Amino acid sequence: MHVVHKPSTGKRITLALFIALILFVASNFVDEYRIFQGAQVAAYLVGIISIVLLTGFSGQITLGQGAFMAVGAYSAAIVVQEFALPIWLTFFIAVIAAALFGAIIGISAGRLSGPYLAGATLAFAVGIPALANAIPILGGEQGLSFDIGFAPGKYADTVSPYKWLFWICALCAIIAVVIAVNLTSSGMGREWRAVRAHETAAALSGINPARSKVLAFTVSSGFAGLAGVSFSATVGLVSPSGFTLSLSFLLLTGAILGGISHISGALGGAFIIVIIPTIFEAWTEEASLGVATYLPGIIVSALLLLSIALAPEGPSEALHKLRHRGHRKP
Repeated sequence: MHVVHKPSTGKRITLALFIALILFVASNFVDEYRIFQGAQVAAYLVGIISIVLLTGFSGQITLGQGAFMAVGAYSAAIVVQEFALPIWLTFFIAVIAAALFGAIIGISAGRLSGPYLAGATLAFAVGIPALANAIPILGGEQGLSFDIGFAPGKYADTVSPYKWLFWICALCAIIAVVIAVNLTSSGMGREWRAVRAHETAAALSGINPARSKVLAFTVSSGFAGLAGVSFSATVGLVSPSGFTLSLSFLLLTGAILGGISHISGALGGAFIIVIIPTIFEAWTEEASLGVATYLPGIIVSALLLLSIALAPEGPSEALHKLRHRGHRKP
């Protein structure tokens, strides 16, 4: 029998530090546009992880993750403008604010499931931007500026704003991945999977399904808050137009394309929704095809349909099964 040994937390942190070092070095050898794209990938990666945790592991369908991103982003923008706090503290506040909002929603919607929960989260995805548009302190339609500033001290002259942005977003993404992987392999993660698989059986085994769902909603919302503030940092603005329903659908598409039940698939999903459209936009403009506006969306939609048809559980799960099939003895 083949035994799979999972890496310890220490090994995961070591691997994360090694990846951070690689990204740090790589950022010195690419142009600033690629660095900016890397920051976008990092921001979307965290957002997709929030969906993977809630839907893939806990089994709760969400169509409104953009709303929780907006809560985190607006919280960070307000504290920056009103209190001029350090940038790392504003990111932390964004996570806490979104997590608290998610806890309240999770408690309120704890009895909902399936399409009813999806409908409730969809309502928040529509309502939060509309509410932000109507509240003066949130900047209305123009929104609030959100500037993460320059690298500290002597590095301000040598580190470009785009590189500083990438380092911050990449660091947030690496921390998010490490925390998510450890969460899903912990007792809490096992409880989430048990409730997703069979709620009644989980309850009979001593698990409180309602508590488990609220915790999943809270944690997922915290990740969404971090994604929201990272996303806003890439555009320097927090506005209702940045957190429309299309953002929630885009993140869900990335989660499905990468594999909604695997943290590792989130990176592939983020890469697809950021890089693939850019590649096809450049290609259509160079070829003067006149379809640059529509082709990227068509390509991503086609990839989504292929993924559902050929690998319903996502490419990550398909590769996982192939790898374990290869380990089996004949």
